[in-house]
Amino acid sequence: MKKTLQLLLSLMMVFAVAKADVFDDIGSAIRTGDARQIARYFNSNVDLTIFNQEEVYSKAQAEMVLKDFFSKNSPKSFTIIHRGVSKEGARYAIGTLTTTQGQNIRTYFFFKESGGMAYIQELRFEKE
Repeated sequence: MKKTLQLLLSLMMVFAVAKADVFDDIGSAIRTGDARQIARYFNSNVDLTIFNQEEVYSKAQAEMVLKDFFSKNSPKSFTIIHRGVSKEGARYAIGTLTTTQGQNIRTYFFFKESGGMAYIQELRFEKE
């Protein structure tokens, strides 16, 4: 029984670390403006909001739009300021992207779980 409990706790810790890594991976990709790395986590369709322009894109389209966004808003830094879980169980993170032009952009990303993987369902960039 004790070994089973230890194994269960170990698996839970590994699972928690793996989920945290998704936030870190996406945060790092936003920090460097790497649209391709972010797109690896996109769901097949992504709700992408850039300032006041909201659209649903395919994974490939969203990557191109995001690449264009980063070319116009070159990242200087990115900090995740909050991570959480909604009432419905969706995981999300909120952060601040600072551009080389000195602009602060509030950033939100929401995940959908499927097949044991976390996929970005929604990504938002809003002027602060």
